[in-house]
Amino acid sequence: MTQTNTTTGENTPDWPSRAWFRRPSTWTWFGFGLVLMVYADLAWSRRWMSDDGLIVLRTVRQILAGNGPVFNIGERVETNTSPLWTAVLSVLGMIPGVPLEWISVVTGLVFSVAGLFFGLDGARRLYQPLAFHGLAPAGALVVCALPPFRDFATSGLETGLITLWLGGTWWLLVLRLSTIDDLRTWPVALVAGLGPLVRPDLALFSVVALSALLVLSWPGRRRVVGLLAVAAALPLAYQVFRMGYYGLLTPNTALVKEASEANWARGWAYFVDLVQPYWLWLPLLLLAAVVVTVASTVDKTFAVLTAVPVVGAVLLSAYVVRVGGDFMHGRMLLPALFCLLLPVLALPVTRLTTVFLVSVGIWAFAAGSLRPPYSAAPSAVGVTDERAYWSKTTGHEYPILAEDYAGHPLMPSTLDAIHGVNGPAVLVQDYATRRWYAYPTDRPYVTVAADSMGALGVLIPLDMRLRDGYGLANPFAAHSTALPNGRPGHQKWLPPVWELANSARLPIAEGGPARAADVAAARVALSCPEIAAIDASVRDPLTAGRFADNLIGSFTRGSVRFSRVVTPPVTCGT
Repeated sequence: MTQTNTTTGENTPDWPSRAWFRRPSTWTWFGFGLVLMVYADLAWSRRWMSDDGLIVLRTVRQILAGNGPVFNIGERVETNTSPLWTAVLSVLGMIPGVPLEWISVVTGLVFSVAGLFFGLDGARRLYQPLAFHGLAPAGALVVCALPPFRDFATSGLETGLITLWLGGTWWLLVLRLSTIDDLRTWPVALVAGLGPLVRPDLALFSVVALSALLVLSWPGRRRVVGLLAVAAALPLAYQVFRMGYYGLLTPNTALVKEASEANWARGWAYFVDLVQPYWLWLPLLLLAAVVVTVASTVDKTFAVLTAVPVVGAVLLSAYVVRVGGDFMHGRMLLPALFCLLLPVLALPVTRLTTVFLVSVGIWAFAAGSLRPPYSAAPSAVGVTDERAYWSKTTGHEYPILAEDYAGHPLMPSTLDAIHGVNGPAVLVQDYATRRWYAYPTDRPYVTVAADSMGALGVLIPLDMRLRDGYGLANPFAAHSTALPNGRPGHQKWLPPVWELANSARLPIAEGGPARAADVAAARVALSCPEIAAIDASVRDPLTAGRFADNLIGSFTRGSVRFSRVVTPPVTCGT
């Protein structure tokens, strides 16, 4: 599609003589600016830092302290799903005097708003030949109306970065392929290829975007190879680093959540959990009707550019449904939904489309007050309104600093137990009584076996080891078998007996949360060659030989599993 129209609108010879307030572009940009300010204000009014976001910040603190991209010193475990988000926060974290929590919250908000801007401008450029009377930010109203878009604009997670990357990639595609601007192809390929570094599943969108780029600007076979090399260079470089440094093909979180397994039923329930409370199908149908109305005759470029985010949305949502969804309401489906909205974030205003656009506005006004049928407690399928939960349990309307999480009912006793330890020890909790026990260890540091690790990981010193039963920072738990019918995102749980077997001094005194026989049996299991190899890949000094062994072993190490249930006596291979 071209940028010029010779029949009407602002591209006619007499348009400069028209008063500014009569120009369609004036009202288009006014609408864009208004919706961006509304979204920023709504997101800021829901500002917070999730406990999972604080997990990211402990790794950032370790990087800034010179200990490398690890959660615990001396244990190479990739607890963060987004390498690029960790890198961004590590750079911005060097700003003196600003808490990392605030850097994360504000950066996420800025990225979210910037991603929406790029998406809006991409739609403006796509429809410019048809926008004789200006454009309305119709699809952007869906972003403003849905609570998950507002909640996860901050939260400390990579959602803001995802929004920026998706919006920016599509904007570059539109700029390169549908306009007369002289934009080189390789920068588009470079940005489009960053998907796996933003989050591994976004490689699906990278493939779609790069395919469209090559189809519409076929530069010849030699240049195609060059463009693919540009797109793949950074992800491949990091993948080699991941395999050699961490010893796995994927982030450790993929093992924890068993991302290779399918759970369609639970994933579909997660999908419905987002769509149903807000009647989300209604605005999507209305927006699709507008596209059909204004684009009845389109060229190949328009069709491909519209198809890119739609196909990306289908692939991303199908992946989320396949793996069983998540425990945070709407979070994992937001990238797919934003993709689907990209071609309709802004739409031409005509006599035929006005009714549809107004209807979307009415829905957005009504949807702003809708909520899922649960608040701080998990739903029947294990999904939680995570912001509402932490706001309620911490007693802070805007829980942002790690200190705000100290108000959680279980946190004071945990911190008291940690502060009360004199010298190296292994701290475990009896979950029946919530009492903490300290066991002697031969390791020269304190190890805390806990369930919640975000705020606690920021509140305790960096030289303490925090080993969670869920397996995010615990390689043994990550390689254990999953719980039957486990909650989404919490499929693993390794009892404290395994941490005692790994770190405590034997024999274990009776009377605590673990039997001495169980601890001894667990230690036998951990000494089995396959499990010992996992421990070595994480703890051994990172020499050239260890890097090579990790890299080669990463192809099979991720498939190792052992039973989480201790049934003495234990022998290797059982």
